[in-house]
Amino acid sequence: MKNALICLFAATLAASALAQASSHSNPNNAPSGLAGSGNLVYHSGGRVIRNAHAVMIFWGSFPSGYTTNMQSFRNQFGTTGEYNVITQYSGIDDATGTVGLINLTNLAGSSTPDYFDSSTPPTNVTDADVQAEVRKVIRAHGSTDYSAIYEVFIPSTSYSSDGTGTSCGGPNLAYCSYHFYFTDAASKHVKYSIQPWEGCAGCQAFNNASLDEEHFVCHETREAVMNPINNAWFDPQGNTGDDKCAWSPPPFIGTGGFGYQYEWSNLASGCVKTR
Repeated sequence: MKNALICLFAATLAASALAQASSHSNPNNAPSGLAGSGNLVYHSGGRVIRNAHAVMIFWGSFPSGYTTNMQSFRNQFGTTGEYNVITQYSGIDDATGTVGLINLTNLAGSSTPDYFDSSTPPTNVTDADVQAEVRKVIRAHGSTDYSAIYEVFIPSTSYSSDGTGTSCGGPNLAYCSYHFYFTDAASKHVKYSIQPWEGCAGCQAFNNASLDEEHFVCHETREAVMNPINNAWFDPQGNTGDDKCAWSPPPFIGTGGFGYQYEWSNLASGCVKTR
């Protein structure tokens, strides 16, 4: 009960911060209570990723089958009904400058392969550490996929921190995952997310390591596609589509037997599973 109050407080603060152009997405570990804030609004000039990829970076050691489960989820997610909900939204593609709807996509279709980094991440993985790991992977490959979200997974021996807040395993639980971006030497946006180990009650919907992580990969991937630099689709209070439906209704097992969360649909004016 104490965790739920702390998490709800953190989510409320984050929603307010996002409305003021915060650099990070809302924490995802408490019922949002935001679905009643009205439909999403496109903000002029806002960037999306119309044909997205997701490059998975596994930093450290993980239990047998875990990394394969994450890849299997990603490999099918971009063509599912759960992903299709966001194809009603359009914008300026951040990679190409083209204008149009977000498309169903092969998220595994990047020219950059997934990366397995056997080095041990710090116990406290800061946002600077996450960016450095993404840069390391880009250097190793030799090029950047600007249509990709570089999704960094860390094991149970580490936790993420951003300012004073932390993910599961840290001293001040404030979020379960987040996405952001940085601007590289070519003045282009490199998108990434941090996917910490969801090992605490505040970040668990299924009490299953893979399903709980899939649920957050679902959230961060769709959110990064719709708002890669946090300036495209959000409601009048500053809430994104995934934040509006975070935890309420409860996350569910959907296509392929994987973990998902509901997504806001302007067409339905509510949270839906699929389209």
